[in-house]
Amino acid sequence: MMNKTDVESRPDIIRLNQVSKHFTVRKDNSLKDRIVHFGRLGKAFREEFTAVDELTLSIKAGTTVGLLGQNGSGKSTLLKLIGGILAPSTGTVQSRGRVAALLELGAGFHPDLSGRENVYLNAAILGLDRQQIDARFDDILEFSGIGEFIDTAVKFYSSGMYVRLAFAVAVHTDPDVLLVDEVLAVGDEAFQRKCMDRIHQFREEGRTIILVSHSAQQVQELCDRGILLHHGKLVFDGDINRAVDGLRDVLDGRDVGEAPPEETIHPIQVKRIELVDDDGSSVKELPTGSPFTVRVHVDTLRRIDRWEIGFSMDTPLGQMVMASNTEVLGVKLEPITGPTWVDLRIAGAGFGPGDYFVNANAAGVSEPSSHGLMRGAILRVRTDNTTMGTVAALISVTSTEGE
Repeated sequence: MMNKTDVESRPDIIRLNQVSKHFTVRKDNSLKDRIVHFGRLGKAFREEFTAVDELTLSIKAGTTVGLLGQNGSGKSTLLKLIGGILAPSTGTVQSRGRVAALLELGAGFHPDLSGRENVYLNAAILGLDRQQIDARFDDILEFSGIGEFIDTAVKFYSSGMYVRLAFAVAVHTDPDVLLVDEVLAVGDEAFQRKCMDRIHQFREEGRTIILVSHSAQQVQELCDRGILLHHGKLVFDGDINRAVDGLRDVLDGRDVGEAPPEETIHPIQVKRIELVDDDGSSVKELPTGSPFTVRVHVDTLRRIDRWEIGFSMDTPLGQMVMASNTEVLGVKLEPITGPTWVDLRIAGAGFGPGDYFVNANAAGVSEPSSHGLMRGAILRVRTDNTTMGTVAALISVTSTEGE
């Protein structure tokens, strides 16, 4: 994972300075209203809506940024401004390199053209010449899984086929910046995993990715940084896990970082789950067998003398692969009086390749109470091992000729 010093040394690839985007919304939506009010009090039936409000930010090359916010917060508008699809009403947007955008279902596809024709059209718009498209066409087709439908007009495609072909084109045009807006929610699980793998590959190659997703787990898995919008304004910019916490605050009608009313708070709370290596650095990805620590951040409203903590790890399908707690481990924790964390070090776990979600729970014993955080962190395990499934092992084969 990139450290802060490495990120700060990289050049800016996107810069926004005091950017706003205004739209005019008509209140007289029906034809009858427009005829009745035509030429009279026109301004009374028009309202200006600010989708993005005086936003200033920069994005470093090679980072993966998640845009968060409730519906109508300005996320998709911001992506379109970055991609040059919309022009700002005020302020400036600057970008470097080739930008590939997956912003709307089938955006850029002509419905009456075939999939093949749309591949050439979209790739040309993204800056590839005919020879470059010819060289990449087979890879695009294979990645999309469209098969024989490539020569069918795209107006007959399902929503999943649209997205698969659009994503395949975008990732094969060698973009410096990839903009993704919710399209990873479409398609079957195998294709979603293929898309996620390609995004992880882009990260390793030092490309810049800006992602909008309503899945907190998805942005926590993919992103280094979170930008939280509320009514078009920037309300948080920083660590992705804190950005997700801020989103929960906004959805609950609170300011970012504002505590809920005391009567709704558990006496003991799991605030955050962090995965760290033996050097104390936060990690999201490890080779199989590497030791790591589950660091559970906990807080309490008042002193609790006896309490316990536990964790579990699940596959994306919800299958638990490991769990433990301080009671089982025979560990007695010191009384808790305020914010603290507990480290549970895991050594020698032979996880198979894939993603594992980490859950944690804290429970008061002297003052009965309990609070848990599901899928608070995600660990991606990479391995060259020749086994499949959730367990990795070294397997040897011996063949003995029988009589």
